[in-house]
Amino acid sequence: MTKHIKHGHGGHGHHGRSQGHGPTAHGHEGGDLDWDVMGPSLEHEAELGLQQYREAARWVAGLPAVREVRRVLDVGSGPGVITCLLAEEFPAAEIIAVDGTPVLLERVRARAERLDLGDRVRTLYAELPADLGKLAEADLIWAANSLHHMGDQRGVLAGFAGLLRPGGAVALVEGGLPTRQLPRDIGIGRPGLEARIDAAAADWFADMRATLPDARQETEDWNALFGEVGLKPQGTRSFLLDLPGPLSGLARDHVVENFARQREVLADRLTAEDLAVIDRLLDPADPAGLHRRDDVFVLSARTVQVAGRL
Repeated sequence: MTKHIKHGHGGHGHHGRSQGHGPTAHGHEGGDLDWDVMGPSLEHEAELGLQQYREAARWVAGLPAVREVRRVLDVGSGPGVITCLLAEEFPAAEIIAVDGTPVLLERVRARAERLDLGDRVRTLYAELPADLGKLAEADLIWAANSLHHMGDQRGVLAGFAGLLRPGGAVALVEGGLPTRQLPRDIGIGRPGLEARIDAAAADWFADMRATLPDARQETEDWNALFGEVGLKPQGTRSFLLDLPGPLSGLARDHVVENFARQREVLADRLTAEDLAVIDRLLDPADPAGLHRRDDVFVLSARTVQVAGRL
């Protein structure tokens, strides 16, 4: 099974065999994920941040550069939670969920039908960047935590720019702040566990990006990159997810799953002491574990960058 991780900002975003990078991020290091198992997990994860994404979508919809939205490409749709939200926020638009995993596209279709959005939500199987030509033109391209899983980010952005209709826009969910789920001092182990996990995850992410096809290092100045591919920056905003403790069952399960993934992927990048602390946190019977603590929370920020066609 592919190793995957959450470590920073963004629970939505799924291209080919990878999802996200951010407060909820998944990458990949070869192999295949069991998407029948992962699908519900990804759906629940996105649902936790639904209000965060709703605020972001409404901000994008209100920008002067975003007008007459009739066709939206949700690039890296995953199971379709945000796809359906975009259908609700852009009620006159056809929404195309673009993903490289058929099982997740099936979840998009099922969710759209449940929400009576099946007449406006379509799915498109595409492996990016190779299949950019399959996407066709759009008024809005929404790419949440998927661009950084493409080796040549500048080239893909240029491809997006070429797909935009006059007056169209690209909305990137990239950047933000690392998620925090525990106090700095949790009473076991050395204080600052999540900061050390973040550092290990950043190294892991750099290694992952280096293995992508056509990988090239790019300064993540999105406004500058927009300009270089013929797009005009329209605005940048960050949106907060703040779930204070004690957490509900779904949110607590999300935190447990997050730590379990980090334990799996970063085992060779963390100290034995930190791994032992994580094992205690994951133990349902441990009074200091995540299942029983009242101080477990979720706090993160996702940043949205928007640019319009010149």
